[in-house]
Amino acid sequence: MVIESRLYTVEEFEAIADAPENRDRLLQLINGEIIEKVPTEKHGMIAGNVFGHIWDYVQQYKNGRVVIEVRHHSPSDDRNALIPDVSFIAGQRPAVAQGSVPQMPDLAVEVKSPDDTLKELRQKARYYLAHGCEQVWLVHPQKRFVEVYTPDDELVLLEGDILDGGELLPGFQLTVSDVFEDSADG
Repeated sequence: MVIESRLYTVEEFEAIADAPENRDRLLQLINGEIIEKVPTEKHGMIAGNVFGHIWDYVQQYKNGRVVIEVRHHSPSDDRNALIPDVSFIAGQRPAVAQGSVPQMPDLAVEVKSPDDTLKELRQKARYYLAHGCEQVWLVHPQKRFVEVYTPDDELVLLEGDILDGGELLPGFQLTVSDVFEDSADG
């Protein structure tokens, strides 16, 4: 399907994203513009590392749901439906079976792709926080660090530092170097 170059609402976008010919595409809506995500193997490996550690935590504590590349939109915004690389939503509620999750995740993790700019990623972090996210982790594979954003704080963690979940994921800890671990390296 050819997507017309114009600005879309979330409702128009959902119809396009859910069309049979687009079901295998990672489409998101950013400021009314439809953007396709095309992750690389390294990108997927890093997102999988983060997902795996949070999944282990969630299995132990049963305090929410962690997912990979699920679209979220804020009911108060008709021009954005974003796909964090990893999302965590606290609490218990039925899983959305079709379309976007009608809320931002409590934790959004974005892994920087080669074509992402720092400005775009940081704008996404601010957007997530402004629409209900409690934490945003921006992962930088090339320079091997993680930026952590909360409504009250921003910090940069280097490879020897520990990512923790704060009040959102109490007791969760992940060494930043483990985020970048490649199991194929032996």
